[in-house]
Amino acid sequence: MFNAAQYMDDSVDDTTLALPLQPSAASFASSVPKRSGSGCSNCPVRATCMPETLTRSELARLDSIVCSTRTIRRGESLYRAHDTFQSLYAVRSGSFKTVVMHRDGREQVTGFNLAGEMLGLDGVHTDRHSCDAIALEDSSVCIIPFSALEGLCHDMKAMQQHVHRMMSGEIVRESGLMMLLGTMTAEQRVAAFLLNLSQRLKTRGYSAAEFNLRMTREEMGSYLGMKLETVSRMFSKLHKDELVETHGKQIRIVDFEGLALI
Repeated sequence: MFNAAQYMDDSVDDTTLALPLQPSAASFASSVPKRSGSGCSNCPVRATCMPETLTRSELARLDSIVCSTRTIRRGESLYRAHDTFQSLYAVRSGSFKTVVMHRDGREQVTGFNLAGEMLGLDGVHTDRHSCDAIALEDSSVCIIPFSALEGLCHDMKAMQQHVHRMMSGEIVRESGLMMLLGTMTAEQRVAAFLLNLSQRLKTRGYSAAEFNLRMTREEMGSYLGMKLETVSRMFSKLHKDELVETHGKQIRIVDFEGLALI
């Protein structure tokens, strides 16, 4: 789960996360899918991940296809661009960033996913993933084979509607990002980012006002279309204007209304 207590750890430095060139044996073993000890019925993030209206028998069917979980260590990839698309991944704990690589090797962050959110929808269109999904911290996902999910959607209207909503949500997110990058000032972009993250944490039962950022300032800047120096300057301005308090990666929103009115 996206745990606010975990986000109080300031030991993570504000540098770009480095991918290991060759994973260790322990790291490799941790990435092997394991049988899930508890299915969707008992999952603490099910309310944000799956329809709340499923009956007990429908949940049992869902449990039967979500047959494994996978642990992804910080900095490791869940999947890479151009990998064959086979499954969707429900984030059970932790958080991820999705990135695309430019031809010159530069990384462009396209999104951040928290516990209870779905990864892998980018692969539905072409049967290949279009981005990398990289863990921002030690995380775990539930693996949902897409072909089996399609079968459930055929038989369960609630599941079909949920998948449609997820796909629609991706369209809305993409259009929102285009508006953010195209029409907002740097200060408005940072404010909107913090308010969005705050709302998502609140939905999961955590503090909307106080949280730590798992992404670096550089990763945030990549997502918001800003340089690292600009991101840092905007945080300083928000702090000076008494809208937020910042202590390293720890954030406290002081004035929600003022932040929304920027």
